[in-house]
Amino acid sequence: MSQDGGGRVLIAERNPLVIAALRALFSENPSFTIVETARSSAELCEKLAVVETDCVLLSWQLDDGEAPEVLADLGRLGLEPRVVLFADTINASVVNETIRLGVNGLCYQFEDPDILFATLTAVIKGRICIPYTVLAKISNTPFQQLTSRESELLGMLANGWTNIQIAARTGISENTVKYHLKNLYDKLEVRNRAMAVAIYTKERRRNPG
Repeated sequence: MSQDGGGRVLIAERNPLVIAALRALFSENPSFTIVETARSSAELCEKLAVVETDCVLLSWQLDDGEAPEVLADLGRLGLEPRVVLFADTINASVVNETIRLGVNGLCYQFEDPDILFATLTAVIKGRICIPYTVLAKISNTPFQQLTSRESELLGMLANGWTNIQIAARTGISENTVKYHLKNLYDKLEVRNRAMAVAIYTKERRRNPG
């Protein structure tokens, strides 16, 4: 990382037009260097293992998954780069679940380029840089909202149990399991079990007790 606030950035983005635009933008700010690009989570993991990087600029959608799934992949491999989410839409639920998974910064693609570079600079220096309106909405952990039954089911999901197995273990019907899971997903602001498990795993790593 340079002393004037720049750094080495790996761009994770599947759209070649966006990558080209970012290359042009970064060429006007010599304190930052694009060291590599990746179109998929698999490619990102491979390159992070061999390329020195100060920060990853991560788009929401890659070729093989969305940002929460990508972050979960990184976590499973023990890779913990500083990450700035480069979001293309203001959607509180999808952005919040990603932030809870551990992104260090957030910048929208339609914002002024100076905001992007300021966000990258802050994150590379070890700070969290997220718009206040987003940060305020996630100040309370969503796990505090779960009922004891929902917490129990979340643990079972993390262990890879199917709905049928959960029903048999808990003595409730499969339809009731689905009902609880829907409420669980709504409270965690996720759309499926994979994202719920990814957030749960991240939370357990932060708070193992």
